[in-house]
Amino acid sequence: MRLLSRKEEVILLSVWRLQENAYGVPICREVERATGRRWLNGAIYACLARLRKDGLLESLRGEPVPERGGRRKIYYRLTREGQEALLAVQRMNALTWSGLPAFKVKDA
Repeated sequence: MRLLSRKEEVILLSVWRLQENAYGVPICREVERATGRRWLNGAIYACLARLRKDGLLESLRGEPVPERGGRRKIYYRLTREGQEALLAVQRMNALTWSGLPAFKVKDA
């Protein structure tokens, strides 16, 4: 299994956090909330498509809703492979940081 990029990790964690509400707009908002930065929606949607293609996410179509002009929302959820990829990143981060003193920025 390949290691996730930081962008993929943030997006997968956002999907995990949102659970049954994980569709486009809330995912974009959650990614921005988690990172404190503005992201282009296209970058997030492209990554969602790639994660789906790689088998880390699955997508499900919701029912058409009048508020969206009859369009369906596309919901995302982690696959088993997606969960395992996040667990691998979590373990790697724990091992990388273990045994180090608390990190502080030193004054110049």
